[in-house]
Amino acid sequence: MRKTIWDEYRNKLRTADEAVKVVKSGDWVYYSHFAMTPVTLDKALARRVGEITDVKISLSNGMHPVQIAACDPERKTFTYNTTFYSKSDRNLAKQGLAFFIPANYHEQPWRLRNGFSPKPNVVMVKTTPMDNNGLFNFGTSNSYIKAATEVADIVIVETNEGVPRCLGGHSENIHISDVDYIVEAEKAPMIVVPKPKVSPEEVKMAELIIEEIRDGACLQLGIGGLPNTVGSLIAESDLKDLGMHSEMMCDAFMDLYDQGKITGRYKYTDRNKMIYTFAMGTPELYEFLDDNPVCASYPVDYTNTAEHIAGNDNMISINNALQVDLYGQVASEAIGDRHISGSGGQGDFVVGAAKSRGGKAFICLRSTRQVGGKTLSRIVPDVHGIVSVPRAWAFYVVTEYGKVCLKGKSSWGIAEDLISIAHPDFQDELVKAAEAKGIWRKSNKTV
Repeated sequence: MRKTIWDEYRNKLRTADEAVKVVKSGDWVYYSHFAMTPVTLDKALARRVGEITDVKISLSNGMHPVQIAACDPERKTFTYNTTFYSKSDRNLAKQGLAFFIPANYHEQPWRLRNGFSPKPNVVMVKTTPMDNNGLFNFGTSNSYIKAATEVADIVIVETNEGVPRCLGGHSENIHISDVDYIVEAEKAPMIVVPKPKVSPEEVKMAELIIEEIRDGACLQLGIGGLPNTVGSLIAESDLKDLGMHSEMMCDAFMDLYDQGKITGRYKYTDRNKMIYTFAMGTPELYEFLDDNPVCASYPVDYTNTAEHIAGNDNMISINNALQVDLYGQVASEAIGDRHISGSGGQGDFVVGAAKSRGGKAFICLRSTRQVGGKTLSRIVPDVHGIVSVPRAWAFYVVTEYGKVCLKGKSSWGIAEDLISIAHPDFQDELVKAAEAKGIWRKSNKTV
């Protein structure tokens, strides 16, 4: 049996340049994403620039600079599309070399399986080397890769010995019988995402949030400095027996586990397990994840479905935003035409936490931002651009000046609460804007 598996392995083994020859003009090619971008196959496919035409690439948060986009400034061969912008993707977008696909993160597998996303002709997946059971592990990006491989015409895996073996959960592996070609890449370390630097404003917001967390709560931490700051302050607090159900596994969760703060003892689903769908962080985090049975990698239609999130009492969701307007609308992915990230799973966890018994969802933002040497308020009369969280979903909003709960408030109450946590220098003009919009009562208190 084992001999048969390894014979099949050798029969499917190709160089990267040989493997990418299966891509034809007009194809859709899906890459594995985040820290698991298939770098070797991407470089090989880029070498075919000018040889084929109109090949569309789909990725999410490409942490490595995507070569198929950079090599083809006229987009005659390749068009690069992503469901979440990384820093590299933003740079490509400035040059007109990246396009955005709006998506609720939890529905990605459903969209693929039901024909609401373009059918992948070829899927290129970075994995661990094959084990003796014929399995390739998807490493730190489970997400919707299994669904993509199920509906693809051709599946190519790019193995790398530097990838941690992330246990499930489910859907964290693909069997050799479902793989068409295998490319062995040179061993390379995982891309490192350093722990973010902490600002005084983030420390203040974290302190406000920790006041709302109780023993046994279940945590979701989003991308950025604030969620990691919350994790650091929890480590210094008296909180205990916390759980984890998150889309992202970051260093903060590892640190909380190592210090005995996360036990998962009171979780209702996946008790004693740390649940996630993708991971990014330091080498220590990747070492922590490797073959660790405490951690469970799941596809995103498990981690981010509201019913699964709400299955745990006292769910605490913590995410960042760029702007919040006086109606309570949250902009987290773009300001005007400047696209910065994506909707990701923020809406999934805002809704899921609201459905959880005792759950709370926090949208956090500094009160101001700097543009060309000028200070601007992040609490604004109207969101400039794309709304990520509709006003009916908004729960808690936090700045360094306070926290407010918008649930059940009238329009004038929402405006009053948000102005109360805006930077004091902008409160008077925000009151005037609210009056002009007809969402300010004469009896509203003076801020």
